[in-house]
Amino acid sequence: MNVHEASAVAIAPAVWESPVMRAALAHRDLKRVFELLQRVGISQREIGRQAGLSSSEVYQVLHRNRRISAYDVLAKIADGLKIPRGYMGLAYDDSTEINLDLAAATCSIIGSERDEVRSLLSHAADVTMGVAANDIAHWWQPLEREIAPAPARIGRSDVDRIRALTAAMRAIDYRHGGGACRDAIAAQVRWSQQLLNADGGDHVKEQLKCALADLHNLAGWTSFDVGLYSPARKHFGRALELARSANDCSLSANILYRTGRLHLHRGMPNEALRFFQLGQIAAQDSGCALTVAMLCVNEAWTYGQLGDHEQMRRSVGRAQDEFSRAEREDAPVWVRFFGDADLNASIGVALVSTVKVTSRDLSDGIEFLQAALARRSPDMNRSKAFELTALAYAHLYTGDREGGLRIGRSAVATASTVRSVRTVDRLSPLKKAARKYPMDAGLKDLARSIDSLEAVK
Repeated sequence: MNVHEASAVAIAPAVWESPVMRAALAHRDLKRVFELLQRVGISQREIGRQAGLSSSEVYQVLHRNRRISAYDVLAKIADGLKIPRGYMGLAYDDSTEINLDLAAATCSIIGSERDEVRSLLSHAADVTMGVAANDIAHWWQPLEREIAPAPARIGRSDVDRIRALTAAMRAIDYRHGGGACRDAIAAQVRWSQQLLNADGGDHVKEQLKCALADLHNLAGWTSFDVGLYSPARKHFGRALELARSANDCSLSANILYRTGRLHLHRGMPNEALRFFQLGQIAAQDSGCALTVAMLCVNEAWTYGQLGDHEQMRRSVGRAQDEFSRAEREDAPVWVRFFGDADLNASIGVALVSTVKVTSRDLSDGIEFLQAALARRSPDMNRSKAFELTALAYAHLYTGDREGGLRIGRSAVATASTVRSVRTVDRLSPLKKAARKYPMDAGLKDLARSIDSLEAVK
């Protein structure tokens, strides 16, 4: 390793996942990209060092509106700064921006989002309850653009390939965040959607619907993880239609769970609760206790956000009961991830983040979060970041500044390794808690480090 490499300032992977950064990369707007890097503390000199540009070249981009369009130079910059080439349309063909929605990488913060959510809730209720299913189903329609020709006839092996790819992408998402695989999933969804028009037996077509529903479900989840909320809703809506058409109640419940999580994250607990309640209907119809447990614990989290402490505790108890009798090895693949660590983490977060938190809530929540972290494998960084963040917040809330600072630093360091906007968003309460101690130099520095991660949003 040379001197320059050894002294280079690391750029957190999460920086490349913010909507504003993704839009700048999609348009190859290096001026905007460099400005956003400066906002997170990367100097002009450091940008040039890592990008392989001279100081004068960086200056011309920043201050003289110089445009760089040569493929080899753009590729050199992307590789030097460790930008995924696909984010700049360099990994595929000239239609990459259209195919992967890079140009639309924006976070919906306008008032019409409420209308979008109400529309999706109404749609989800109709699909879940089986109302006018033939009139509302869109799963058979092609998406906006085809990528490559699909086979005229499909068999079981085609379905198995989609399932295998979905499983592989789900593992990447779980370990490294949605930004590590979202665009690959989006491209695969577009190609796989065409298979619905191919010939095949009834049994194969039913399996295909389930496989595509799960793929759309993952596309929605990874879109949510990187802040693409409108595309996420569209994928969840399509996934729910497909799952309902295939009469797969467990998958329908999982889709509604993930849709609820999106809206809980967006500060819409009433809407989130309705999605979770619809999910409970599907989960109970599925007969899968693990799915019911997952929905119950997320309802508990939502009740805590709504200030209904009694109902929160009741939902926690039911989640534990359902989980204790669940046969995880027999559960569908899309819910099998929900193990002891996830149950403990969800309960812990629900307890410490309730709006009417008590000392007992904090004490119990800390125990649950510690139990979750003890069960995490070393590469589960996104989950660990969430749990460390909640745990640090709980310690600060109880007045334990030393513990809060130590765990908080670990939370920020872990979050910076994951390609996830959602992970950065979840640091906000910890930052607010740290700023309640303005005279504590360590906590002041912790808040600044969170500011750095949030700077390009």
